[in-house]
Amino acid sequence: MQEKKLIRQALEGNDLAFRDLIEAYYKTIERFARQIGVQEDDLADVTQEVFIKVYRFLSKYSRGKFSTWLYSITLNVSKDLFKKQKRESEKRKKFSELPSIESYVENHFLSENEQLLHNTIQQMEDKYRIPIVLFYFHDQSINEIAAITKTKEATIKTHLKRGKERLKEALKEGGYIDEG
Repeated sequence: MQEKKLIRQALEGNDLAFRDLIEAYYKTIERFARQIGVQEDDLADVTQEVFIKVYRFLSKYSRGKFSTWLYSITLNVSKDLFKKQKRESEKRKKFSELPSIESYVENHFLSENEQLLHNTIQQMEDKYRIPIVLFYFHDQSINEIAAITKTKEATIKTHLKRGKERLKEALKEGGYIDEG
């Protein structure tokens, strides 16, 4: 497979091969980060940090799907960003220096229904949001999601089922879908 060849060449120091890996996965990683809650202003930084980590730790990648490894790195980088943002937000509140700035930059490329779905998913807890995004928007299997999130497959199945139920209920409560 081309991917394995690029990885091997990148490990041998071929910068062009590494660039080709970045080009192959950049949009996927950026989209996943956006879907799990990374705001537009932070997307470039998160994506860059993912590929810096890939570059630094490519020698540690050993088996399994490369994309699963990338999703796992993206999830960890995103969680680190969320923790940092939470700490900064708490500092602002504590010192009352700045008002809480939690502005969401709307993605103008989405239809109204897609934006509604995106916003509803963003309101969900991580344990439901992340499996839903990976399964339905990134075509990851239960097994792959379990590997990415370091969670048991049975737990992922439960979170997907409950997440879908909560998503449906939230859309019903908002009057966006009929109960019939």
